[in-house]
Amino acid sequence: MKQPQTLQTLRALKLTGMADAYEMQLGQPEAQDMAFDERLAILVDQEASARENRKLSRNLRAAKFRDSACLEDIDYRAHRGIQKSQMASLANCQWIRSHQNLCITGPTGTGKTFLACAFGNQACRQGLSVRYYRLPRLLETLRIARGDGSLLRVMAALAKVDLLIFDDWGLQKPEAQERTDLLEVLEDRYKDRSTLVSSQLPVKAWHGYLGEATLADAILDRLIHNAHKLALAGESMRRKNQVVDEGAAKG
Repeated sequence: MKQPQTLQTLRALKLTGMADAYEMQLGQPEAQDMAFDERLAILVDQEASARENRKLSRNLRAAKFRDSACLEDIDYRAHRGIQKSQMASLANCQWIRSHQNLCITGPTGTGKTFLACAFGNQACRQGLSVRYYRLPRLLETLRIARGDGSLLRVMAALAKVDLLIFDDWGLQKPEAQERTDLLEVLEDRYKDRSTLVSSQLPVKAWHGYLGEATLADAILDRLIHNAHKLALAGESMRRKNQVVDEGAAKG
């Protein structure tokens, strides 16, 4: 019988999804009554699905999200200025494919990081590459890379990712070299890739945060002129949840 050899060959070719489906068919007597084309279609579909799942797993690992978040888990009952229509429009990730940006602003605790990671997760599920960074950590990574000679490699990797997420934008003023590095990152991505920024500062305050007017103009020109904007409002969700938990405990 050639069945074991066929299975071995499929796995050697790394067609593991097809091999698993073929092995399953061998254990199902009713599958033997199916037409060849029908059986083959099932094998091909299983291989395609397996590859998509592996790609998703790779993308999620590479993204290094801070939160495990999905757009389906957004709580619309909290009055934070989130519109379902806007979420639905952004959820298809066409803005990423069109190389547009997204700016999420709002007070601390209103869910900016959750939304940033949820959009990143959505992009991964649609086959797009994503990388999440807290901006202070990214600037530190670039400083170290300059010192050890790996800066060009790191910058090239940042330029290639479909969606680059900057979380905690505006926590501390960047130094002169950090502003230059930030401009270089955005310049490499301008009109070719998408960037998502989340910040406690409103967009109108970003120029002052960046300092040095000329570099600030250049950075913001590459970041916000083609950006969707999502301004959150309301009380801290963490504080609300804490009050609810404390009330439940007392009850």
